[in-house]
Amino acid sequence: MLNFATYMIDVNALVQLKAFARQDGALLALAWTASFALTMYCPEMALGNLLAIATPFIVGWRFGKFRDGILSGAISFRRGFAYSCYVFFYASLIFALAQYIYFKFLDGGRMMAMMSDAVKMLIPIYKERGIPEAQVETTAGLIAAMKPIELSIVFMMQNLMVGLMLSLPMALILKRKKQTTIHNI
Repeated sequence: MLNFATYMIDVNALVQLKAFARQDGALLALAWTASFALTMYCPEMALGNLLAIATPFIVGWRFGKFRDGILSGAISFRRGFAYSCYVFFYASLIFALAQYIYFKFLDGGRMMAMMSDAVKMLIPIYKERGIPEAQVETTAGLIAAMKPIELSIVFMMQNLMVGLMLSLPMALILKRKKQTTIHNI
């Protein structure tokens, strides 16, 4: 018969995990904010996109630091998955706040102009796929009518979903068992 205590949550381990995830989430949010700023103000440069694509590498680097530096090189799949999910959760919250501040006070219509240009460029592709131009323009109009808080929440939900999808393979790849040593007597 299994002992109930084997399934209990170690509160100290959870507090530790969340504390490091908050720090690493703040670091990821900083990278996302820099990526967003570069994309908004220097769209011709690829650096903003490269920072966004570097997301799994940043989280993987911090995951390894947490595993090796704090947990002595061993982390289970469950703990690794929880850590990664928390990192993306905290990063998404911080980044949503930064985006809200940007959309509310600094944007001045720049984001909507970029989206409008993108829609104009993609209309031929949508027509090719049988989507009427009026429907595309209606959708673009709905997005343009969104308030700053709504835009921030949409981006936050997108970041949370991407983070959840990235957390699974990261936890599988970066998990490690404790090394057992065999002593010859």
